[in-house]
Amino acid sequence: MHEYSTLDAYETGDMDLEERQALRRVVGLSTELQDVSEVEYRKLRLERVVLVGVWTSGTVEDAENSLLELKLLAETAGSEVLDGLIQRRQKPDPATYIGSGKALELRDVVESTAADTVICDGELTPGQLRQLEETVKVKVIDRTALILDIFAQHAKSREGKAQVELAQLQYLLPRLRGWGGNLSRQVGGRAAGGVGIGGRGPGETKIELDRRRIRERMAKLRRQIGSMSTSRDTMRYQRQRREVPAVAIAGYTNAGKSSLLNRVTGAGVLVEDALFATLDPTVRRARTPEGRLFTIADTVGFVRHLPHQLVEAFRSTLEEVADADLILHVVDGSHPDPEGQLAAVREVLADIEGAAGIREIVVINKADLADQEVVDRILRRERDSIVVSARTGKGIPELMSLIDRELPRLDHEVNLLVPYDRGDLISRAHKEGEVLSVEHVEDGTILHARVLPSLSQELARVGKPVERVS
Repeated sequence: MHEYSTLDAYETGDMDLEERQALRRVVGLSTELQDVSEVEYRKLRLERVVLVGVWTSGTVEDAENSLLELKLLAETAGSEVLDGLIQRRQKPDPATYIGSGKALELRDVVESTAADTVICDGELTPGQLRQLEETVKVKVIDRTALILDIFAQHAKSREGKAQVELAQLQYLLPRLRGWGGNLSRQVGGRAAGGVGIGGRGPGETKIELDRRRIRERMAKLRRQIGSMSTSRDTMRYQRQRREVPAVAIAGYTNAGKSSLLNRVTGAGVLVEDALFATLDPTVRRARTPEGRLFTIADTVGFVRHLPHQLVEAFRSTLEEVADADLILHVVDGSHPDPEGQLAAVREVLADIEGAAGIREIVVINKADLADQEVVDRILRRERDSIVVSARTGKGIPELMSLIDRELPRLDHEVNLLVPYDRGDLISRAHKEGEVLSVEHVEDGTILHARVLPSLSQELARVGKPVERVS
């Protein structure tokens, strides 16, 4: 079993972290634009931003925490946050999100701070985006576009990049807008007037052509994701066939899931104090203190109002949670609103088919930074919970013992004489079961162990029962 020692540079993913930090955005070098249409089809430019949110329910602390999270998201995407504004409304304005009067006030703030982007704390309709942009005269994006941009920056594997692109196209499709030539008809040939055969009549506009190409690309990406998930499905089937228990780590982004995986298994997954630092799922083997083998999977982090496009695109990745025997729900004990994190994650888990009935352990991480009063409050509310620190190793042995108790039991005890030519079964008993004793005799190996049903049946076919001497 992995020793609970301080993780070395390789285990903490410092090589990936160094590569990610090799180039950083330089503030103040952006080109001033005369018209937001110049960047409509480019990647989002997030340099100097102003945040704005609508407070519809809850306390003022809830609204401020939501905007603080938006600030962290914007900084993760590589921007400088200049100001943050919250408006109290019963519901967002259907035209400009914050109302026409407040939109004019926001324009004054943008001009005074020399901001070039406004980020709204919510998902805006295409009409709200367009009208708010026309008022503030700079690029406007919403929370969904910001999260998609972060995912696009951090995706590394082929499957991860395809999943993010699919989610971005799903978001972009209803928001396509046409300026100038984008509304012109498609023409061809050298006929009089440049119209050509097939160009007369209504024809197809450029924006319609863009929509058709996006739909074709989305269909292609879905096929690619389906084929790329085959290898993971095969590995998952092999684990299920061998009946190796599975544990999935789920939780809010930046709660310390990757740090916990590194601490338990030495996986060497990238660890960074940033939102959505790791997107690609990682599955590693581990053993309980009693020697039981199990797999543990790190999954993508969740966040409040996680875009439904991402949940749909990452469904194949989230299946690791649905196929688990136990979920470690990691929550940041030092966060201002850990209960809100728990609720947000459970809301997403409820959308994953098969995840609702799986046993859950709430792992309160960052105990070295958390307020003891907050930790005690969570412990009282969550019946199955434990306090750990993935950074210092506090509580990790207790967590491993708890995992051992909660995993499916090895209820088949065998005491058999196994021929020497079937040493592979003895090896499997060591890997997949709990070996109580091994004795080598003239005719073979006497194995006394607790194993899973499938291995018990194979051992019974080749072994001979041995009477126990009490």
